[in-house]
Amino acid sequence: MTPKEIIASERLPEPKGPYSPAVRAGGFLFVSGQGPLDPGTGEVVKGPIEHQTRLVLENIRTILEASGASLTKVVKTTCYLKDIEDFAAMNEVYAAFFPVEPPARTTIQAANLPLGIAVEIEAIALAE
Repeated sequence: MTPKEIIASERLPEPKGPYSPAVRAGGFLFVSGQGPLDPGTGEVVKGPIEHQTRLVLENIRTILEASGASLTKVVKTTCYLKDIEDFAAMNEVYAAFFPVEPPARTTIQAANLPLGIAVEIEAIALAE
């Protein structure tokens, strides 16, 4: 059995709770849900859903790169929106990050996301 490996990046803030940013196991990389946190300060970034979504996906890209992977290796994402009315705007930014062969995806409305954020995205990628 392959042991699990914890993946983190010095270019991102420490997690806000008892979890790992990502775990490599069984040929996959499991990226914990990421919110719109400023990589330099660790503070939540407010603003339009487009801006928050872009920051979330940039943070996911940073974690993937720390493991030697990339967005092209993502096979599944789950997107949590505080307000499902933000779906179209979130989707437009999301599409720019996955322009070719996008991963499978589930998007749901979550009544109350941590830290008052408007979007959180988790990802599963093929491990390099």
